[in-house]
Amino acid sequence: MNYKMIRSTLFLLVMYACSSVQAQQKDQLEILNTIHIASPGGWDYLAVSPVQNWLYVSHGTQVNIVDKKSGDSVAVIENTIGVHGIAFDPGTKKGFISNGRLNNVFVFDINTNKVIDHIGTGQNPDAILYEPFSKKIITCNGRSQNLSIIDPVQDKLIDSINVGGKPETAVSDGEGHLFVNIEDKNEIVQVDMKTFKVVNHWSILPGEGPTGLAYDAKTKRLFAGCEKMLLVVNAVNGTIVDKLPIGEGCDGVAFDEKEQNIYTANGEGTLTVIHEENAEKFTVTATIKTKKGARTITIDPLTHLLYLPTAEFEAQANNANGRPKMIAGTFQVLVIGKKQNF
Repeated sequence: MNYKMIRSTLFLLVMYACSSVQAQQKDQLEILNTIHIASPGGWDYLAVSPVQNWLYVSHGTQVNIVDKKSGDSVAVIENTIGVHGIAFDPGTKKGFISNGRLNNVFVFDINTNKVIDHIGTGQNPDAILYEPFSKKIITCNGRSQNLSIIDPVQDKLIDSINVGGKPETAVSDGEGHLFVNIEDKNEIVQVDMKTFKVVNHWSILPGEGPTGLAYDAKTKRLFAGCEKMLLVVNAVNGTIVDKLPIGEGCDGVAFDEKEQNIYTANGEGTLTVIHEENAEKFTVTATIKTKKGARTITIDPLTHLLYLPTAEFEAQANNANGRPKMIAGTFQVLVIGKKQNF
């Protein structure tokens, strides 16, 4: 028996196993950093600036702007009462903030973060986005059950679209179609952005209470986050392609085009990772532990890092809705990704 050869073979096997484990660990998603923001109040959406290395975070009655790399504060946009979301128009170098209790949108300069205008919307504007086909800013107005269409060049409301229910989130295919989750009707509405008219109402039952929504332009698939379930929907005809289990309390969905992964932020304190093999096959590949309350999400398309806002909570619920109270001063943004991307 050649013991030297056996020892060499064993050594190579051990080295291979170690390198495989290291590669797997390096490839795993995990919490890489926590950005602490001390201001008080609740939160909703957050967004990555397309022109600066900044992260915009809705919090309380303001938008906190932090440097993504250092976590340092850059600026604060104040008096955003009932703030929900932030959107950007790279063409005009303007940002837009939806203020639910003011029934308006703040317009600000992306470079200076100074508010330059206010635009009235429907009632309780929530999610907000820049729609690239029409080059318009759109708000989803929960109480008035419509969409507000804003011209970002003139800073003017030009139209509104009745969607027949509570619009929660919207995404565009960039080719003239807008898709809107209607939370109280368990459906997705398709809007023609040439005419600003609703052209289809698609039921997504058994999915209930759709909130987060993302889109893959390559496969033409919509990803709707519902209660404990992600619905994959054909964006051409509205048929349900797949139903996948996710964590409880999802309020945000993100899609990574390069990795072909869908991420759902679940308020229970988990992140569900679903891999898109092709237009017909989807697989849950991981459940990452986050923190309770981390229910909304955004992704940086350049670094592939995920950002989820949350806070620390008291151990026992002590209010009327049965939810634990947030501990003052503990608001934070979790930074999740692979080590090589950080």
